[in-house]
Order: sequence, then structure tokens, then C-alpha cells
Amino acid sequence: MTIDHRIEKATLEAARNLEDASLPPRLLALRRPLPGSALIMNGHSVPELIALSLQGDKEDDAAWEAVRELRERGSDEVFEAAVKLLHSASARERGRGADILAQLGGRRRSDELITKCADEVLSALATEQDAAVLDAMGAALGHLRDDRAVPALQPLKNHPDADVRMGVVMGMMPHRDPVAIQTLIELSRDVDEDVRNWATFSLGTQAEDVDTPELRDALFDRLTDSNAELRGEALVGLAMRKDPRVLEPLRRELEGDTVIVLAVEATQALEDVSLLPLLRHLQAPTSQDTGHFLSVLTEAIAHLEGLAR
Repeated sequence: MTIDHRIEKATLEAARNLEDASLPPRLLALRRPLPGSALIMNGHSVPELIALSLQGDKEDDAAWEAVRELRERGSDEVFEAAVKLLHSASARERGRGADILAQLGGRRRSDELITKCADEVLSALATEQDAAVLDAMGAALGHLRDDRAVPALQPLKNHPDADVRMGVVMGMMPHRDPVAIQTLIELSRDVDEDVRNWATFSLGTQAEDVDTPELRDALFDRLTDSNAELRGEALVGLAMRKDPRVLEPLRRELEGDTVIVLAVEATQALEDVSLLPLLRHLQAPTSQDTGHFLSVLTEAIAHLEGLAR
């Protein structure tokens, strides 16, 4: 997983204090708005915004600006237009319909509107076959936090397309249902690195209020993954739960040639003062250090020094 994915995860953490804590990372407003784009979008009618949302490729910036404007409007007209898209013969349009319904109404959306949107997405999911659309629907259901998403998405956990399995991860992320947790545990072992990473992140820090032997073992299994960031997600998850098995793997990560910020975060979460010398050693400047890394390192050292007094 690239550094961009880690930025998305950091954005999710920040967004938890601003909006609904259920928001799946990939559908947060991660892109910087285009200069003046909000004003430009405000001047368009709903049909014009729908057309704009379908332009370019799926990640087109202007298209996503149109999607955000439609979500913010949250009117009956937008709802009806999104539902029409959701039942289109075009897979592209069905995916966009799910994208719009995912956060229709923005922060002001009512429980009634959330349920209406979930009703439509779940109904369409039952017959959907296109992988990209299933991915969008899974992510949308993660935003909508409807409990019915768990049994609806669970059969897709072994889908041959990794994008669909990623959608399952996103849809399961806000749920603490045992079936959701078990599905995430299974997907934390997925052959696809991105799916594995997001499932591990979901279990490790997003489901921090869940603590079972099975979940801990799933995180422990990821400590030998070849992906350093994925190992880091597992380290943080185990450290937050004060699992003693994480101490030696964490020590090895801190003694390695390249230390990622997640290892430092895990050290602070574990609160084992025996790791203080290793953290202090990392204060020696290197060309790889970033302002964020040094900030997290300074905070971790101060926290452990406070415990050692």
C-alpha cells in the first residue's frame, strides 16, 4: 500500500472529530477542492451536476466535485436522480448512483434519509454483478452504517475480484457485529495486499473497542507480513490492546534500518518504558525523517518519560 493510503487513514482519524465516524476512508473528501469549484458547482442544476459526475474517468476531480455538491444539496430531486442512476443499464451510472446516495444530505442528513438511501443500495446490491459497482455499493453501505449491510455483503467476501472484497471491507468497517468482525479477520489474510491492509487497519484501530483472542491472533499473524505498513497496523492494534506478544516484534521494528511512524505510535500505545532507549536513539537526525515522524516521536518519548517518573 502506498503512502497515499496512509494519508487517507490519517484523514479518516481527523474526520472522526468532524463528521460521522463511520465514513470509509476512500469516500472521504480527500481531494483538495479545485479553486473556485464550489462556487462553480453551486450554479448548476441537478441534471447538469449528474452529467458532470459522469464525465472523465471514475476518479475525475470535477466529477467528484459534482458528486459532493449533489450530496450537500440532499434534496428529493437529487435522491430521485441518484436512484434512477442506481437502476441504469450503465454500470458507470449505477456506481455513481451509489456514490451519491452514500452521503446524501451531508452532515445534515436525517435518520429517515439514511434509511431510504440504504434501502435503495441494498435492493440494488441483491442483483448487481459488476465488480466496480459492487465496490461502490460496499463503500456506500459503510457510510450509511445500516446493520443490514453485514449479511448482505458477507457472501461477497470470497468474490474473485479484489475490488469487490475491498468494498466488503469498507462496508464492514463501522460494524461490531460478530459476523462483521469475523469477515474482517478473514479478509486480513486476503491474497490482495490492499485488501489485507485495510482489513488489518479496520480491526486494529477502527475496531479498538473489540478485543477477542481471534482478533488478536489475526493481528499477530500480520506481524510477519512483507509490507511494512501492514505490519505497522498490526503492531498498533496489538499495542492498543496491551498484548504482550507485540513487545519483541515491536523492538525489532524499532531496531530496523527503516522505522515507520506506525511503529512509534505502537510504542506509545503499548506504554512499555523499556522501549524508551530505542525511541531516543531515533532522535538522531536522518535524511528519512519528516516533520510528522519527528512530531509523533517527540510525543511518544514524552509520554513514556512521564510513565517512567
